[in-house]
Amino acid sequence: MKTKPVNLTEALASFDAVYSPRIVARMNDYDVRIAHTRGEHVWHVHDDTDEFFLVLDGRFDIAIRDAAGGAITVVLHKGDTFVVPKGTEHKPSSPGGSILMFEPSGTLTTGDRHQGEIPYSVDSTTGHEIM
Repeated sequence: MKTKPVNLTEALASFDAVYSPRIVARMNDYDVRIAHTRGEHVWHVHDDTDEFFLVLDGRFDIAIRDAAGGAITVVLHKGDTFVVPKGTEHKPSSPGGSILMFEPSGTLTTGDRHQGEIPYSVDSTTGHEIM
């Protein structure tokens, strides 16, 4: 059992990579992850899990595809939360910011399926331990 709290400001300052989440805590079968955001992510879907986002700083946009193939964009600012329901195709993007996510341990950042090439700036990972 860890007895030292994790300071999110310090944890975010310990790395610069965008869309490369760090695991700051685990509870039950979930990871609590933080990430810097900037630029485009990739259209992807998590078939079996919802995805929770909390914007810690800046702005974070989530484009969501509807059943007809159109898309709407949810714009999030510091302090905003949003849950992408399982099975929903979505594409994050950001002019710059940082987020906190709750996801089942082992969830891949690019989902169970994704569309197109994964951008160089997106780390397709299940998260990295915070240093």
